[in-house]
Amino acid sequence: MQRALEEPHCTISVGSPTLVELLTDCDSFRKEEDSSSVARSDDPAHSIIDVEALHVKPVRFVLAFSNLEYNVTFRRWFDFSRPRSSDTVKTLLDDVSGEACDGNILAVLGASGAGKSTLIDALAGRVAKESLKGSVTLNGENVLESQLLKVISAYVMQDDLLFPMLTVKETLMFASEFRLPRSFPKSKKMERVQALIDQLGLRNAADTVIGDEGHRGVSGGERRRVSIGIDIIHDPIVLFLDEPTSGLDSSNAFMVVQVLKRIAQSGSIVVMSIHQPSTRIIDLLDRLIILSRGKNVFSGSPASLPNFFSNLGHTIPEKENITEFALDVVRKLEGSTEGTRELVEFNEKWQQSNLGLSQSARPTPHGLSLKEAIIESVSRGKLVSGSSSGATYLTSMETVSSYTNPSLFETFILAKRYMRNWIRMPELLGTRIAIVMVTAFLLATVYWKLDNTPRGAQERLTFFAFVVPTTFYLCLDNVPVFIQERYIFLRETTRNAYRTSSYVISHSLVSLPQLIAPSLVFSTITFWTVGLRGGLEGFVFYCLIIYASFWSGSSVVTFISGLVPHIMLSYMVTIAYVAYCLLLSGFYVVRDRIPSYWIWFHYISPIKYPYEAVLINEFDDPSRCFVKGVQVFEGTLLGGVSDMKKVELLETLSRSLSTRITQSTCLRTGSDLLSQQGITQLSKWDCLWITLASGLFFRILFYFALLFGSKNKRT
Repeated sequence: MQRALEEPHCTISVGSPTLVELLTDCDSFRKEEDSSSVARSDDPAHSIIDVEALHVKPVRFVLAFSNLEYNVTFRRWFDFSRPRSSDTVKTLLDDVSGEACDGNILAVLGASGAGKSTLIDALAGRVAKESLKGSVTLNGENVLESQLLKVISAYVMQDDLLFPMLTVKETLMFASEFRLPRSFPKSKKMERVQALIDQLGLRNAADTVIGDEGHRGVSGGERRRVSIGIDIIHDPIVLFLDEPTSGLDSSNAFMVVQVLKRIAQSGSIVVMSIHQPSTRIIDLLDRLIILSRGKNVFSGSPASLPNFFSNLGHTIPEKENITEFALDVVRKLEGSTEGTRELVEFNEKWQQSNLGLSQSARPTPHGLSLKEAIIESVSRGKLVSGSSSGATYLTSMETVSSYTNPSLFETFILAKRYMRNWIRMPELLGTRIAIVMVTAFLLATVYWKLDNTPRGAQERLTFFAFVVPTTFYLCLDNVPVFIQERYIFLRETTRNAYRTSSYVISHSLVSLPQLIAPSLVFSTITFWTVGLRGGLEGFVFYCLIIYASFWSGSSVVTFISGLVPHIMLSYMVTIAYVAYCLLLSGFYVVRDRIPSYWIWFHYISPIKYPYEAVLINEFDDPSRCFVKGVQVFEGTLLGGVSDMKKVELLETLSRSLSTRITQSTCLRTGSDLLSQQGITQLSKWDCLWITLASGLFFRILFYFALLFGSKNKRT
C-alpha cells in the first residue's frame, strides 16, 4: 500500500487573535484572491487566515475523545419477560476516536442515521455518563461531568428555537445580556451584536421580527443564522454545532462556515456535523470524521481524503466534490454484503501507519494545564468580550465556572424578554378576554337575577360549581405556551445562561398581570347580573377570589406542562386532574359523605378552597333566608299540591312540633346552607390565602419539574 503524506493531528496558527480582532476585517477573508490578507498553505486544498502580523500569544486547547461507544435499547410495552425477548439494542457510536484543537474546525460527516448528531451530543456532554463508554478530555482533563464545560462551550441545536415576536437585533441583544457580564457596558454589547449581525449577513433583517406560522418574519436561512449567533455571542472556547448549514443555500452556508473559521482562529475549538459540504466549505475545514452506522470510516484532513480512497481502490475523479464521492462510496459499501467492515479496518491501519492517533489529549505547547489555559484565554478576551480593552476579565476558575449574572438580573431580563414578546401578540390576550366575556355573558343570561327561593339557592350552588372549575379550564391555553418555550429553556440553561429558579420566578411574575383583565371582566359581568350579595365589599372579594382561581389554575397548568412535555398528553392530564379535583371539591359529594380513603384528596384539591370561598361570600349571612313557610315543600312530593293545602300541612306540622310556623317563618338561612354543604372549617379569607398559596406551591413544583426533569441528555 502506498504510504500517504504524513500530517499533524491539529494545525495551529502562529497567532490566535480574538474574535473581534478578526471581525474588524470582514472582507479580508471573503476575498481569497487578496494575497495580503489570505495566505495559502503548502496544501493547495487548505487555506488559513494569515494572522501572524497580529503577534498575539497563542493558547492551546486539545479536545480528545477515544473509544466512544453508545448503545440504546428499544423496549416493547407489556413485555414482562426477563430478559425481555423483544428488547433490541442499536449501536449509535462504535469505538469512535479523534481529537480537535483550537484554531481548527472538525467536521463530522455521514449519511442520515450514521451517528453525526450523537457524536456531537457525546462530546458536548449531552449523553448520560452511565450510557456513554470511552473518554472525552480537554487538555487531558475530564470535563464532561463538570459545570466548567457549560461555561466555556456553546451548543447550537439543529432546530431554530426563537421567540417569534422579537427582532433579530433584540434576540441577539438579549443573548448578550445573558451570556456577557452585567458589568460589561451596554454599548460594548451592542457593538458585539452589530458585529455578529454583519458577519451573519443579517444587516437588512436586523429590525425584522423572527416570525412564526402566524406572523411573517425572517427567512428560514436568516432564522438559522440568528440561532447560531445566539450561541456564539460570548465567544466560547469550545463550540459544538449540529448541522449549522442546514436549510441554507450555498452562499449563506459558506458565509456561516467563514464565521465559524474566524471563531476557530480566535482560539476556539469548533466541532460541527455537516451534510455534504460544498467545495468552498471543504477548503475551510481542517479535519474530517466520516461515520457509517456509528463506526469511524475516515479521520483526517480533507487534503488526505483523495489519497485515502485512492489507496482503498476508489480514485476520486478530478473536479469531483471529494466528500460527496466519499459518502457515495460509503453508501454503496453499506448496501453490500460485507458492509463497511473493510473500510473500517482500512481506516484503522491508515490511522496507525500514517496519523499515529493518540489515545489521550496532548500537552499544550507551553505546558499549560486546563485551568491555566482557560485563565490565559479569558485574559485575552474569550468568554467575556473578545476585545483587548474596556472589559473586566475573569481571573479565577471559580468565577469562570459560575453563572455570568446574579439571579435578580437574570429574572429581570427574562421577564423583560417575555413581556416584549407577549405584548406584540395582542391577539392572545384578546382571544382570552373574548372567551372569558362569552363565558360570563352565557352565565349571566342563564342565571339572570337569581332570587332567594330554595330553587334560587340551588341555582346559586350550581353557578359557583361551574364558575370555579371554568377558571381552571380557561387556563388551558398555557399548555402549549411553555411546551413551545421548553426547548429554548433547555438550550439556554444547558450552557448556564441563567438559573432555573430565575426562569420560574420571572415566568410567575409576568403571568400575574396577565390575569388581571380576565378576572375583572369575568367578575364584573357575572356578579351584578346574577344578583350576588355583598355589595361593593362582596364584589371586591369576588374579584380577588376569581383572580386567585385564575392564578392557581395557571400554576397547575404550567406545572403539568413542565412535567409532561407533550401537548396532547399535557391537555389530557390537565383535564383529568381538574375533573378529579372538581369531583372531590365538595359540590357533588359533601365533605362528610366523601369516603375516608379519598378525604385526603378533598383537602389537597385546589378547587375546594375557591369554591368554599365564593359560597361563604354569598351565604354567610344569618339574616338572609332562603326557605320560608310553605317553601319547605318545594322539591318534594308535596310541592305540587295547592297553596291552601300547603298552608294546612304547615299548620299540622306546627302542631306536631309544638312550634309556631307561619308562611313568613324562616326555615333555612345562608348559614344553614353552608353547614349542609359541610363548609364550616375555614373563613372566606382563609380560603383566599390558601388558593393563592396553592398557586405558589404548584410554581415550586414547576421549578422541581424543570430542575430534575429537563436534563436535556440522551440516556
